[in-house]
Amino acid sequence: MTTLLQDGDVRAARDRSAPVLTVDDLTVVYEVEEPVTAVRNASLTLHRGEILGLAGESGCGKTTLAYAVNRLHRPPARIASGSITFHDRDGTDVDVLALEDTQLRAFRWDKLSMVFQGAMNALNPVTTVRAQLRDTLLAHRPGMSRAEVRRRSEEVLNRVGVDPRRLGSYAHELSGGMRQRVMIAMAMLLQPQIMIMDEPTTALDVVVQRDILREIVRLRDELEFAVVFITHDLPLLLEISDRIAVMLEGEIVELDEADRLYRDARHPYTRKLLGSFPSLSGERGGFIRSGADPHAAGAAGETEEDRA
Repeated sequence: MTTLLQDGDVRAARDRSAPVLTVDDLTVVYEVEEPVTAVRNASLTLHRGEILGLAGESGCGKTTLAYAVNRLHRPPARIASGSITFHDRDGTDVDVLALEDTQLRAFRWDKLSMVFQGAMNALNPVTTVRAQLRDTLLAHRPGMSRAEVRRRSEEVLNRVGVDPRRLGSYAHELSGGMRQRVMIAMAMLLQPQIMIMDEPTTALDVVVQRDILREIVRLRDELEFAVVFITHDLPLLLEISDRIAVMLEGEIVELDEADRLYRDARHPYTRKLLGSFPSLSGERGGFIRSGADPHAAGAAGETEEDRA
């Protein structure tokens, strides 16, 4: 029967100084008419139980790097050089780039899982949530009984705040936030040691986004998996990440602890990113009519006349 991490495993996983993934000098090239280097000499170490933020503008190589770590690229993409090493909890090291197809299928979702952009497109639209969870479980745990599959499926949905009665639902019957929670449930189904989340809250309203972020942090603290959280939203990463890597034009130009990066960013691009979001204090600019008392106005700086 599949169970959650045992106490001893959790204690071992809580050593945040121990690496779980090492990416060294990784280069990814798209072999088109004129070859394009999408990721150039990227190096980083992911530690057990940490949240590593990966920030940068659209097209900078964030998702390409994530796909490379997961070996999900298809031609014309090609890993040109570098290494990816997974450090298993039992002390063995796995050369991810050397895995054969059958080994790779066993590795994905079991050791390393991914929450893709756009939950509506990532979920199979003609299959129920129950069937998708069941297929994932049985592909990796073929000996599980029907009762164990049902119990584990209900368990992961409960953990992400989805009513298990939704197991019979199709993707179009779920809200955006619920679809995203189901994707997170699928990613944690086999208790992986690493979860890569590619823009998991994009297109969600801020209230749902806040709930899902709180859920991710809670699950990380409870189950002690490591997270690579990809987004262009640097303020969001500053709030939830232990460390942040900043990418620019395919290169990791800065990697530091979140607090230190916020206080003392070294790279000019990082400083520009930090300066690109508005302060929550100070004058409220165009929201206040000339001559109005901002302290007497409402939360958005409106006057009594505006509210009338």
